[in-house]
Amino acid sequence: MSTEKPNSGKCPVPHGETSSAGKCPVMHGGNTKVADEPMAWWPNSLNLDILHQHDRKTNPLGEDFDYREEVKSLDYDALMEDLRTLMTDSQAWWPADWGHYGGLMIRMAWHAAGTYRIADGRGGGGTGNQRFAPLNSWPDNANLDKARRLLWPIKKKYGNQLSWADLMILAGNVAYESMGLKTFGFAFGREDIWHPEKDIYWGSEKEWLAPSDARYENVEEPSTMENPLAAVQMGLIYVNPEGVNGTPDPLKTGEQIRETFARMAMNDEETVALTAGGHTVGKCHGNGDVTNLGAAPEGAEVHEQGLGWNNLKTRGVGRDTLTSGIEGAWTTHPTQWDNGYFKLLLGYDWELKKSPAGAWQYEPVDIKEEDKPVDVEDPSIRYNPIMTDADMAMKMDPKYRKISERFAADQEYFSETFARAWFKLTHRDMGPKDRYIGPFSPAEDLIWQDPVNPGPRDYDVAGLKKKLADCGLSISEMVATAWDSARTFRGSDLRGGANGARIRLAPQKDWEGNEPERLAKVLGVLEPLAKEFGASIADTIVLAGNVGIEKAAKAAGVSVEVPFLPGRGDATDEQTDAESFAPLEPVHDGYRNWQKKDYAVQPEEMLLDKTQLLDLTAPEMTVLLGGMRVLDTNYGNTAHGVFTDKPGTLTNDFFVNLTDMNYVWEPTGKNSYNIRNRETGEVCWTATRVDLVFGSNSILRSYAEVYAQDDNREKFVHDFIKVWNKVMNADRFDIK
Repeated sequence: MSTEKPNSGKCPVPHGETSSAGKCPVMHGGNTKVADEPMAWWPNSLNLDILHQHDRKTNPLGEDFDYREEVKSLDYDALMEDLRTLMTDSQAWWPADWGHYGGLMIRMAWHAAGTYRIADGRGGGGTGNQRFAPLNSWPDNANLDKARRLLWPIKKKYGNQLSWADLMILAGNVAYESMGLKTFGFAFGREDIWHPEKDIYWGSEKEWLAPSDARYENVEEPSTMENPLAAVQMGLIYVNPEGVNGTPDPLKTGEQIRETFARMAMNDEETVALTAGGHTVGKCHGNGDVTNLGAAPEGAEVHEQGLGWNNLKTRGVGRDTLTSGIEGAWTTHPTQWDNGYFKLLLGYDWELKKSPAGAWQYEPVDIKEEDKPVDVEDPSIRYNPIMTDADMAMKMDPKYRKISERFAADQEYFSETFARAWFKLTHRDMGPKDRYIGPFSPAEDLIWQDPVNPGPRDYDVAGLKKKLADCGLSISEMVATAWDSARTFRGSDLRGGANGARIRLAPQKDWEGNEPERLAKVLGVLEPLAKEFGASIADTIVLAGNVGIEKAAKAAGVSVEVPFLPGRGDATDEQTDAESFAPLEPVHDGYRNWQKKDYAVQPEEMLLDKTQLLDLTAPEMTVLLGGMRVLDTNYGNTAHGVFTDKPGTLTNDFFVNLTDMNYVWEPTGKNSYNIRNRETGEVCWTATRVDLVFGSNSILRSYAEVYAQDDNREKFVHDFIKVWNKVMNADRFDIK
């Protein structure tokens, strides 16, 4: 667990204003500030930017480029050899500590992967987003820009066959291997993004390293940290290495570590292994005056060429490097994978001291000279090792202490546990093992990969469809159940979805949003049919939804066949880590007009968040929601937004009636509205904010008007089916 963060308090966030006092005749910010102006003028307007992330227009490789195919032609062995050479090829402009870049590369990989959080699956190292703001300029990522520049010659050499996302994680793996660790494996396949991920909420603070109290209802109770956040302060990856809000107290820090690592999908044993394994190699850098450092990369001057934290006054490399403010190595041999971390941590008493930069750190009492690490430049000089408050938690917290003692007594067990935890850390956001590419991928199935055995493909699909059409279930029951099964998919970490039919297993079968009573009724009909035809239950659930849509379209006068590809499997309880699925539980679903309770954010904002996690665009969201309404799939069969006299028929009535000026709309509560006939005053329909935003927001209304047109009735049906099929197959990595 790295601790490298500038210990400098406030860090200004660059806004891009010019320094000229006069008015510039050039129109600035054509693609940046102008896009934000509507929100500045009308701050309550719904911002759809979250659905416009990673437009293909930003990708310089073009729409036809497929990285996941390109990387298969990579010369893996040559790449590994180049990375091994890099580790000890020290460069004068940024020399390697002890002649080995391993610690720096591991920290880069760790901080790329370590932003992952289970609450929404966002973050992680799967996109190469560390190249962009805000991550490239986070205080905790200080000097990682140097690691990426050291890797540039390798990226340049292998070009399009190697993404930055893969390269950054692989560099950490090779670093460990070059220092003696047998890693668990590595998979290629991470595709780069080409602009910042504005859809990730990193916190509401307006300054770096603001006191962590802002993230907690009660900072003394780590479980009260705001979701989906996992790090304790803005600009940190995990916890403050000097203690809670910079005040040393290993027991309090230990509780923050436990909560933070749990939110990043790690248990206590994995937490101790990762902390110790991360600190077995490398060092902290705090030998200097933090005020000598220049701006972070995103705020640096143009001549600094994207490099930040440059020392503008004194020597700032080698033993004089300044990053976190903490100074020193944790172990005697910081370029070797060994058990030295536990030997020193448990074998000595430690006392609080201040680093040359003024940061709190622990140093050993009466340490033997031979146990001290040598200077990074002169091996004839030795210094005290150090521990952070987080390290001391591994000794002082009773649960962590017990694990540390076991690792200390069994180096092989520690190494294996760390290797597995490191693999999990660096691969958690890649999705199922089916997506792994390359010769170094481990064969073992791991529970956190959400394994599912392939399902049958050669059964009588037409015969099953015929039976489903006459099975006695309503259109809304079949469609809603298929939707509930598929809607758990998250494009952020590629978890969830219909494959596996985990909707029939704990915990999903009992989720309130899945209407357990209705779900049990539907499964009671579908499961025997699946068995009769030799189909998986997962396929049968999706196929039933398709049948319902085909019946609804036919009732609207459009004969269509919803595409269907068999092959989904049925997961077992043994293949399902029930606890890890808890964060996937829906607490709102605008597509079914439901939310578990009132929240601080508006329902339409939660709809956008859900839509983005489903990898849908704003037009796709529009047609999908309009179709779900007329199919009568609302939670509990409520009538909100069902703007049609023919529920269960796939018409464009939702859009027709939403845009009809013969009606007036009046609020009746915080999230409820009546829609009245202007002439008679009769209440014709009711609605929620999620329904009416498609008429009130100018962008969404433009889409709604398209589907309300008389000439687009069939287009609406076909577009709805296209989006429905996209959601039903979002997790079908076997066909992608």
